[in-house]
Amino acid sequence: MSETIRIGIAGYGNLGRGVEAALAQNPDMSLVGVFTRRDPATVRAQRSQTQVFAWDTLSSRTEDIDVLILCGGSKEDLPVQGPELAGSFNTVDSYDTHAQIPEYFAAVDARAQAAGTTALISTGWDPGLFSLNRMFGEAILPAGQTYTFWGRGVSQGHSDALRRVPGVAAGVQYTLPAAEAVDAVRRGENPDLPTREAHTRECFVVLAEGADADEVHEAIVTMPHYFEPYDVTVHFITGEELARDHTGMPHGGFVLRSGETGESNRQLIEFGLTLGDNPGFTASVLVAYARATHRLAASGRHGALTLFDVPPGLLSPRSAAELRADLL
Repeated sequence: MSETIRIGIAGYGNLGRGVEAALAQNPDMSLVGVFTRRDPATVRAQRSQTQVFAWDTLSSRTEDIDVLILCGGSKEDLPVQGPELAGSFNTVDSYDTHAQIPEYFAAVDARAQAAGTTALISTGWDPGLFSLNRMFGEAILPAGQTYTFWGRGVSQGHSDALRRVPGVAAGVQYTLPAAEAVDAVRRGENPDLPTREAHTRECFVVLAEGADADEVHEAIVTMPHYFEPYDVTVHFITGEELARDHTGMPHGGFVLRSGETGESNRQLIEFGLTLGDNPGFTASVLVAYARATHRLAASGRHGALTLFDVPPGLLSPRSAAELRADLL
């Protein structure tokens, strides 16, 4: 095992830039470089020391990279890249199409098992930290109900899916929790909340030249998994308005487990996040789990994994003795 964990970044959008910044805060890690499908000469990294390489050079770098962090989108990139790259590298990704995670896990696991690599999938805050807290809540309060609320904030995955709709030149999507639903849960009412009553989705779209607004609207609101289950509002705006009003990446949300113990003793567990920069925070989670993935790989734990399979202490650069002394 190398003294410093050598990290590669596959893809250099908002998430890739977030990983680059997060690595600078982790002295036990070093960045081998960014690997991009664009012409490397056209990519300007945030940090002057960051090297940028062509995507097709990855195959020659298997001995140089301890963990490859995959920063592509979940709609089209990761379903192909996740299994493919797990055949050569230990990987961490943030695949977030919840309904298709079992199929994605199986595809990645098959390649990782055959190659003897370790691939941690669906890492971030949801899926990710929120997933862990849903599990904690169910285990601790078996007589109860779990609720997850997201926003108000920009969803990276849904915004990426939005921008891939034919006729969309640019766009962003906000997720909004229903305030009355949140209040009812906190009061212990344990309401039944159909998807449409818990959240709404709001899209701000710049049309491509010649695109038909009605066709674009229909393609967005009927997109399976992403928009079809929700009440969706689509606003068509100019590129100038998008740049002026929608360049930030805030997000957040909370997981609640409302239940009872003993003789009707009401209990409520709540875990929440308030994020000024969604991709920056997601990237920081990926980097911490890259450390754990490296340690698991070194111990001989191979195949696909999720956060449920990772001992929490492996996320920390500190020793088990230090954690016991300072944080237990």
